[in-house]
Amino acid sequence: MKKPHFLFIALLSVLLLNSCDQKTKVDLILTDAQIYTVNNDFDIAESFAVKDGKFVAVGKKEDILSKYQSDIVIDGSQQFVYPGFNDGHSHFLGYGLMETKYANLKGTKSFDEVVARVVDHNKSYPGDWILGRGWDQNDWNDISFPTNEKLDLAFPDNPVVLTRIDGHALIANSKALELASIDIDTHVDGGEIQKSNGRLTGVLIDNSMRLVRRIIPGFSTDEKALAFKKAQIDCYAVGLTSVTDAGLDKDEVLLIDELQSKGELDIRVYAMLSPNNENFDYFFSQGPIIKDKLVVSSVKLYIDGALGSRGALLLEPYSDALHTHGLQLSPQSYFDNICQMAYDAGFQVNTHAIGDSGNRIMLKSYAKYLKGKNDKRWRIEHAQVVSPDDLDYFSKYSIVPSVQSTHCTSDMYWADERLGPERIKHAYAYQDLLNQNGWIVNGTDFPIEGISPLRTYYAAVARKDIEEWPNEGFQMENALSREDALRSITIWPAMGSFEENSKGSIEVGKFADFVLLEKNLISVPETDLPHIKIIGTYIDGVKVY
Repeated sequence: MKKPHFLFIALLSVLLLNSCDQKTKVDLILTDAQIYTVNNDFDIAESFAVKDGKFVAVGKKEDILSKYQSDIVIDGSQQFVYPGFNDGHSHFLGYGLMETKYANLKGTKSFDEVVARVVDHNKSYPGDWILGRGWDQNDWNDISFPTNEKLDLAFPDNPVVLTRIDGHALIANSKALELASIDIDTHVDGGEIQKSNGRLTGVLIDNSMRLVRRIIPGFSTDEKALAFKKAQIDCYAVGLTSVTDAGLDKDEVLLIDELQSKGELDIRVYAMLSPNNENFDYFFSQGPIIKDKLVVSSVKLYIDGALGSRGALLLEPYSDALHTHGLQLSPQSYFDNICQMAYDAGFQVNTHAIGDSGNRIMLKSYAKYLKGKNDKRWRIEHAQVVSPDDLDYFSKYSIVPSVQSTHCTSDMYWADERLGPERIKHAYAYQDLLNQNGWIVNGTDFPIEGISPLRTYYAAVARKDIEEWPNEGFQMENALSREDALRSITIWPAMGSFEENSKGSIEVGKFADFVLLEKNLISVPETDLPHIKIIGTYIDGVKVY
């Protein structure tokens, strides 16, 4: 009687072994999580399997475990999983250099504090040229632009150049002005050299900054490589698996490619080319470059400056400076020429446009080449103040708005002073812009703003700074829903770089880039959003943070 029982057990063992053998071996399985796939239906899954750096299955736990096996099985413990975050507009190299080569001046409350920070930085990192970035006079009690007498006293012999937080103004000491051959009679089209009581203050705005910048010694390849690696570490810590660098030169793009080829840089980069002949000659001749971790498919232009430094080009004068409309940085012929070259080469054109006049000029310029609905995905970067008369250009010509939600919450304390009570209603109008094509790219513009995409998310849905602000957010009619805000930092930036088929959502066949969070972006109290902890960041299914 025991024989059949023994045979049954043996047969069952064989069947179980065969069943296990029939399971597909994968590199990683994640189970028991709440996975926001951000696919077309915004499905929530429980589990997924990863092989060779890509998602091979997404769905219910029992379905995944019945078909796949892995040496690495992550128990999600009902934590929350999202596609890897994607910053749709940043300055990746600039951030790394600011962390490694510049005095960090963000958060200073006076020009005296700026000078003190630069003095301290120079003690630790002495050099012939002294550089800093991040000051914002709008955060000081005295909101007028500074003058350079205190810099001259602290640094009589070394050239000092301190860039404003938006990158569209700087203050230089007298030594730097002397080396740049700038005097009281110097003039630059599309720029401003400020003067007071018959002397230079040291403040240069927009195109005039080039006079100083062109004589600052460039950073070495090793210094740039270090900056890229530092920036990558900090991006991983906030859940970023993809970034945009909004303006790079040929050698910098090729350095990214080299570092990625060596495995020293794994973050995915969408590189916008700075508008210069070396870039045009090298990249336009071969067409867009699309690799797994590097996409080079666009050129970055600038029509105007920034609102904070009154360089943004407005249709009517500034409400708090009636003598100026802002600055147009280049003539129409310049934009026409580059738009035509880019169109012929199959490249996107992505233009920095802040003021309503700057936006109008570029929207009309794009229309001449795009001619109607299309899939070229030319972009307006910032789209900060757009006349309601011009909004439909985005939909008529399939132009992509690329915004930074934290610009709204940084600027809301003073933007109405620049624009007045009527124009401010049409500024930072993200929902209005989203309505044009049904999608929008979001980013931080770091290091101008903080690096965290959760700050971007919070600003998009709450329209508040993490500092004190009234209970009702700023112009809430233009807040994004939580679902759309999530799309704006995942799948929509991927669309903005023609990569929606390879990343941006948790779907079969896409790169296994994802992030684990301790709380649910869609349902936690609003005040928790910018403080949610990143549990883990993964690229190609490999944990990088």
